Amino acid sequence: MKKTDIGVVAFMYAVCAFFFIASRSMKKEAQIYPVCIIILLFLLTTGYVVKMLLDAKRQGVTSGLGEIFAGFQAKQFFVILGLLIVYLAGIYFVGFYLSTVVLMLASLLFLRVPLWQILISVVVVLGLVYGAFVLFLNVSLPVGLLFK
Repeated sequence: MKKTDIGVVAFMYAVCAFFFIASRSMKKEAQIYPVCIIILLFLLTTGYVVKMLLDAKRQGVTSGLGEIFAGFQAKQFFVILGLLIVYLAGIYFVGFYLSTVVLMLASLLFLRVPLWQILISVVVVLGLVYGAFVLFLNVSLPVGLLFK
């Protein structure tokens, strides 16, 4: 077990708590999907805690700090961070679907993912989002200022 994993687990539990509290303000019908995802994330995090404890018992506890930034690529990190900031602005101006397609295309092209995998990824993600939010939950996603 690494000491750095404790911070990751605490962060994941905090994310679960934050989104669970935030989901309480939604309509009852719209809470189903987020609460299921939050429960799944909580269970996976708890499973990771069990694995960490078993590893600590078998192998002991190490720092793990030296491994965190091994192989860190600053250019890749800051380009993707910039794309995410542009994505958030894009959702506001041009809507969720167009922004998501642009983000996925730009980031996957930057990371040199083969074109056929990019196309499959974009189609599958958009299909899953449409199916989950529009068809299953009847929730409309942001359309953006330009398309209102």
